[in-house]
Amino acid sequence: MVLRLLVFLVFQLAGAAAGWWLAGPWGAAAGAALGAWPWLAWDCWRGARVLAWLRRAQDAGSEQEPGSPPGAPPPRVPGVWGEAAERTARLLRQGRQRELAGNARLQDILAALQASPNGVTLLDAQGRIEWCNQVAQEHFGIDAGRDTLQSIGNLVREPAFAAYLASPDPAPGVLLPGRASSSARPVRLDVRLHPYGDGRRLLLSRDITQLEQAEAMRRDFVANVSHEIRTPLTVLVGFVETLQNLPLAEDERTRYLGLMARQGERMQRLVQDLLTLSRLEGSPLPGLHEWLDAGRLVRQCCEEGQALSAALTPGGQAGHVFSLPTPAQLQAAGEVAGAPAELHSALANLVNNAVRHTPAGGRISVSWQPLPDGGARFSVSDSGPGIAPEHLPRITERFYRVDRSRSRDTGGTGLGLAIVRHVVQRHGAQLHICSTPGQGSTFSVDFAAGRVRAAAPGAARTPAAP
Repeated sequence: MVLRLLVFLVFQLAGAAAGWWLAGPWGAAAGAALGAWPWLAWDCWRGARVLAWLRRAQDAGSEQEPGSPPGAPPPRVPGVWGEAAERTARLLRQGRQRELAGNARLQDILAALQASPNGVTLLDAQGRIEWCNQVAQEHFGIDAGRDTLQSIGNLVREPAFAAYLASPDPAPGVLLPGRASSSARPVRLDVRLHPYGDGRRLLLSRDITQLEQAEAMRRDFVANVSHEIRTPLTVLVGFVETLQNLPLAEDERTRYLGLMARQGERMQRLVQDLLTLSRLEGSPLPGLHEWLDAGRLVRQCCEEGQALSAALTPGGQAGHVFSLPTPAQLQAAGEVAGAPAELHSALANLVNNAVRHTPAGGRISVSWQPLPDGGARFSVSDSGPGIAPEHLPRITERFYRVDRSRSRDTGGTGLGLAIVRHVVQRHGAQLHICSTPGQGSTFSVDFAAGRVRAAAPGAARTPAAP
């Protein structure tokens, strides 16, 4: 300001001096007054340059993308106008930097919301869509580019959602079918509203289909286990009460004790199978560092199947007719990588199932064959009653039985094929089931080439688990 005043006085003094020289004292007064006009014109010119720069900056800012750097630098003019232009330019740069930082934070927040596994939809005070992520678009069947600023109530026409949207208390949430839901593949959404800001609302949607299926499976599992244990337990309690309260002959007492032992063994097998399933689901996958003798494994499974056949066949009746691999075939079977106890449990289950479900005198064939891709196939075929096509998709479910009465008569727990499926999946193999009612069934396990190899001469091989 001092410099500005000095320049103004210099202009006046110059005008007064020129007026004094031309017209004396009155000329000096008139010259001093006229001397201020050049200074005023010069000052207005400098101010006009600064104003023009500010207008250009404003017009350029309205046309630029948000957060883009400023345009032309401020004009270089001396005095107060120059300082004002420099300070204004500095404030503009600071404002743009804050805008850039704010936009970067906003983009980070939107990217995080876009990566959320749940649907996120931002609604204004009128319930119109301001923004939504990709998951929300899939949940509700909306398009962010097309449906922005559209009312969510007009796009999601479920009556339950409309009532929830109009409810004053959005805390409980609402369950809705997803847009991609069908009878074959139902989709269930948990939808909740959360107020924020000035009347705005955050709409969160979560796919709970798998949670509901898992909960249904848990309830069914608990119900099945309770039912399977309750039946033999009821028999045991009944026989105990009979033995305690009634005088029985020695032969009746022996018969009752035998029946109690059978029910106790049945519960023991059930508990063992449940523990096996629990161990399979909680243990790490078997690697390729442990190799076992495939021929010995198959031979052990066949021997156990023959022993079970002899135990199930009443005296005087012909047992099952077995077709087993020859010693040469077993010797050439090579090695398979995996957990010995798991593989033995799975393959023995298939052989034992064939024995249990094939009438006495029926045929059971067990084989181990190499596959063209370098893998190997273990298969068990029987001449039993076979399985109807409608049962095949569910035959490996826990406690699923085609014929419940026959399964209980033969001592089955309903968990054998579930164990087989888990073991096969853990070893990267595939379980195939082919069956025709009245013509028997064939269960085969295909091992990948990476888990099968020829036996090295003289190599020490891990025997199959007993």
